[in-house]
Amino acid sequence: MTRHSLDDLLAIMARLRDPQNGCPWDVKQNFATIAPYTIEEAYEVADAIDRQDWRDLRDELGDLLLQVVFHAQMAKEAGLFDFADVAHAISDKMLRRHPHVFGDESYADLEAQKRGWEDIKQAERAAKGEQHDDSALAGVSRGLPEWKRALKLQERAARVGFDWPDERPVLDKLLEEVDEVRAEFADGRDPQRLQDEIGDVLFVVVNLARHAGVDFSQALRHANAKFERRFRRMEQLARDDGQPLPQRNLVEQEALWQRVKRVDEAAT
Repeated sequence: MTRHSLDDLLAIMARLRDPQNGCPWDVKQNFATIAPYTIEEAYEVADAIDRQDWRDLRDELGDLLLQVVFHAQMAKEAGLFDFADVAHAISDKMLRRHPHVFGDESYADLEAQKRGWEDIKQAERAAKGEQHDDSALAGVSRGLPEWKRALKLQERAARVGFDWPDERPVLDKLLEEVDEVRAEFADGRDPQRLQDEIGDVLFVVVNLARHAGVDFSQALRHANAKFERRFRRMEQLARDDGQPLPQRNLVEQEALWQRVKRVDEAAT
């Protein structure tokens, strides 16, 4: 069986984007339309790892690589850069950011290495002519998923001592924020105020996960998977009993949910 190379993949992408003989869907895409697929494929990689499905991981990594190749091909067509430039840029960055591996630098421990990493990144921003920002929060990307950006902001603040000592005051803060959401519902459901208060709850939940040493994204993936598993089982039980779920009232649906939950918890 022929084993395709990276050069083959680049050639396939170029052919797909050919205005005359390519795929009409691929030809009409641009950076903005492809970006959501890039994000989706990254999450599918994480899901395969979470499920420890290594065959699927291989396929999902291929899908993610295709996204990089797709963006690089569009950039090449626009005269911006090509895939080789992407490979060169990341290789140069890794060499530059690991002077303890590829140079003569040494760090006392992991924390010192992290500080060195941030110093190198700050120097890179200065070299690009970016405006100097001496805030502890400087450099936290606005392109991150918001839960991830919340985590990064909290970690940066913690480095200068602005942090709770353990999870107990975080739990107290979470209860406080939930009470403020309750108050907003009681006071008339002002949309802007509800957005602010629910946002505060979510921010504190991310902080709680950080203090617990729990990966927020993984925890949410597990919660989603658990809900989907239980809900699908509810649907099956309802069909087996001769009355599909949409035909049942909320009390009956809740009884099915509790039934499924008991079985699920007993199995785990």
